[in-house]
Amino acid sequence: MKFQKVALIGCGLMGGSFALAARSAGWAPHIVGFSPSATSRQKALSLGVIDASADSIAQAVQDADLILLAVPVKATAACFQAMAPALRVDALLMDVGSTKSDIVAAAIDTLGDRLHCFVPVHPIAGKEVAGVEHSDADLYKERALILTPMPTSGTAQVQLAKQIWASLGSDITELTPAAHDAAFAAVSHLPHVLAYAMIRGIFQQKNGAALIALGGPGFRDFSRIAASDPVVWRDILTTNREQVLLQIAHFKEALEDFEKAIETNHPQALEDMIRQASDLRFKWRMGAHQNSEE
Repeated sequence: MKFQKVALIGCGLMGGSFALAARSAGWAPHIVGFSPSATSRQKALSLGVIDASADSIAQAVQDADLILLAVPVKATAACFQAMAPALRVDALLMDVGSTKSDIVAAAIDTLGDRLHCFVPVHPIAGKEVAGVEHSDADLYKERALILTPMPTSGTAQVQLAKQIWASLGSDITELTPAAHDAAFAAVSHLPHVLAYAMIRGIFQQKNGAALIALGGPGFRDFSRIAASDPVVWRDILTTNREQVLLQIAHFKEALEDFEKAIETNHPQALEDMIRQASDLRFKWRMGAHQNSEE
């Protein structure tokens, strides 16, 4: 497996990490990058993340046999539209967006007779910091990769996508776009909402800064994702709004159970709920540990 030209659309953390990983794997000898920001393109060049900078999406995609789209999800449709006329008929196009149903709809609307080139993916990896300067060749190693192929995705493109991510050390799971969005609303999107809301809730108190200063390791672990990129997460929460709202409703119901037990001074109910959550967390963690050893 070797590509003559890899096009990177979006020179940030995710795209930059993919480029470094691909270079390290040895199958991407020439990587061309495009980002709307000339500063980002120049930074990616100076850091050796890309080999050449393009002035437009079409220029970057021209003659590329592999294209990775790594932009905020609401920018995806415009990027598809810009690249469609320049896509090779045998190219593989992937995105790394955290939502999938909206991206699939955008592909159907814009890619025309190149729709078979597109294989949607979602690497479950990232950092709480953004920018190409934080790129990491090991970012995708031993991380889950959710593949959500469309019925229109070419068989050759799907197989090639699996080979690429396996070569980067990712653990591949296949889901439908709808199943992906429902699952990640629960295990990713809702936790981000909670982290943002918790930080805001503390700082809205008069002594918020003093309270935050007392936070220990547990607080730092729980609140870490509140430092995530605002634009990226604005787009994720709005494009997957129905599933996120459903998970918020489930959380409110669970939170109200705790509120009621505390309000009515019912320690046994509190202990039962805490024990249940603790047991469920332990069983999940043990299962995840066993799966990682298989």
